[in-house]
Amino acid sequence: MLSVLDMMRKVPLLSVDADDNVKLKGTGNYRILINGKPSGVLTRDPKEYLRSMPANGVQKIEVITTPPSKYESEGLSGIINIITSKKVANGYNGNVNARMQQPFSPGLNANLTIKQGDFGANLYGGTGVWRVDGVRVTDIRNSKPGYPLSSLYNIGHQKTDNFWAWGGGELSYEIDSLNLITAEINPYGGYNQQDLGQRYDITNGADVIAYNMNSSTRYEWRGTDYTVNYQKGFKDKKEHLVTFSYKFFDNEEPQLNNVNFFNRSSNFTDPNYRQNNISKSQEQTAQLDYINPFNKITVEAGVKAIFRSGESNFQSFLFDDAANAYVLDPQQSNVYSNNQNIYGVYNTYTLKMKDWTFKAGARLEGTYVTGVFESTNSKVKTDYFNLIPSVSFNRTLKNSQSVSLGFTQRIQRPGIWDLNPFVDSSRPGFEYVGNPDLEAVLSNNFELTYSNFKKGSLNVSLTYNFANNTQQRVFQFIEAENLTRITSLNIGKDKLLGTNVNFNYPITPKWNLSLSGNLNYIWLEGMINGVLTKNSGVTGYASFNSSYKFEKTWKATISGNYGAPDVMLQGQSNNYYYLGFGGSKDIIKDKLTFSASVANPFQKFRAFRSYTEGPNFTQERIRENYFRRIFCSLNWKFGKLEGSIKKSERSINNDDTKKSSN
Repeated sequence: MLSVLDMMRKVPLLSVDADDNVKLKGTGNYRILINGKPSGVLTRDPKEYLRSMPANGVQKIEVITTPPSKYESEGLSGIINIITSKKVANGYNGNVNARMQQPFSPGLNANLTIKQGDFGANLYGGTGVWRVDGVRVTDIRNSKPGYPLSSLYNIGHQKTDNFWAWGGGELSYEIDSLNLITAEINPYGGYNQQDLGQRYDITNGADVIAYNMNSSTRYEWRGTDYTVNYQKGFKDKKEHLVTFSYKFFDNEEPQLNNVNFFNRSSNFTDPNYRQNNISKSQEQTAQLDYINPFNKITVEAGVKAIFRSGESNFQSFLFDDAANAYVLDPQQSNVYSNNQNIYGVYNTYTLKMKDWTFKAGARLEGTYVTGVFESTNSKVKTDYFNLIPSVSFNRTLKNSQSVSLGFTQRIQRPGIWDLNPFVDSSRPGFEYVGNPDLEAVLSNNFELTYSNFKKGSLNVSLTYNFANNTQQRVFQFIEAENLTRITSLNIGKDKLLGTNVNFNYPITPKWNLSLSGNLNYIWLEGMINGVLTKNSGVTGYASFNSSYKFEKTWKATISGNYGAPDVMLQGQSNNYYYLGFGGSKDIIKDKLTFSASVANPFQKFRAFRSYTEGPNFTQERIRENYFRRIFCSLNWKFGKLEGSIKKSERSINNDDTKKSSN
């Protein structure tokens, strides 16, 4: 059984690059929801969770590129909404999935849905492991001609041990035909342990430095989401609703770095060191939504308040040979807290005529941010208001065709991990540091779409968007310290012109073919240390998927995609491709299914390259990820399913913080 990450390779407008990062229309600025709600397990780096989540538990994946005003205004490119399957009448149904993937990645998922009268419950959980060894990692950095001679070359091998687990339960109670209460709890946790052995050769002027390094970095995450919804209906019409929702989210993300040097050259005297960064965050959200459909006009309105708090206690310890112990370095230690309060109100009107649908709305949001450094008793304070418009037109044509035109603004607020000033020095010669002065980004998006659903489906869209203060990851080579400092700054001016084509066609009742592609031209520019930096280029992807259902419950699939290099302000990545073959067989029809697949069978490793340059340096990072993957699973369904558990029509969608990836 494939994972949700594999499923996303086949979804129109989505692609997955060589490092398993999901892209929406070729970019990473989006928000992922599950059943219309955010989840803490997807907050920072969702690919680990998506890689372990089985596709058989997902009903569909929605991609919303021009979200109406009822959605939170975050996610510059749009929203990805994963809708899970929860269908059952009086009775029960369930699913158990056991899987194994090579490289070593066993996993187990289960869910149980029960409905009796007005009461419904859905219980679910899963766990997984991802272990790889022997992944080669290389860093190459050189100074440019005309600058003091400097070079860095290191090569090593990494061992990764990932573990994750999640669970939860959702309860639904229909008080009567007009009143509904739902509640949900979702605990989760896991870790990512990376052990790396490297050899460094560094030139700094006339000095030549060499040493070996063993480092271990452990990322952990644990937390729980709690949600409750109350929905009030009215007798005049089914769609006339008022919904109140409350959500509480609690999360902790410790990071531990341990770096040891040996086989040193005589002129390398840096001490061994350790770093601890204990990050915690909480979020409370209250939301009230109202919807009332009149004869031709549907009115939607709502208010919302989000209260976020985060804290980071980071410490660095240097090894003291005389004391034979690690000693606190106060210059690299601090406690940083951040509070972000957001208040929003929206109003949307939808007018439906014979062949036309007009939708227009606006969302007003006020954001209040305060950051505090405990050791220096200093504050960072930012307040801003945004009025976010959204408008779209849809014209229905003959023969199941339609044309639509939409405009919306989107906002991108920095997450606590982007604001956190913790200096991550787990890689000698490189520093990753957050920026507490980051501001929100406002993007303007236009989209024209043509659709044809006469037989199969065809969607063609033209997109243009621009933003003037985008958050860019900036690389700066500090010659005096012989290191690259990496941080995020609001310096970018971005423009994107692109087209998307998605085609799905049933060649025969048993044979289906789907094709999709995206082609963008991107312009980037920004001031780095007073120097105007520009970059531009073509990005995009092309993918195909074909499946055939044989007699006697056999099914076979083949899929593939190609991705052009990503264009970044200071460089680009390499291109990538994917090729997969799979098949499944019902051992017991509609009950017990065996699935197997192989991805990229002709190549064991593939290098993911990222090239960066500045006025005084060039830099390349190469990571040779496992490319060939062999997968098998056994899926058992039980129980009888008809109808569905009643769910609240509105719930909390905090799609307003940037997805981060390392």
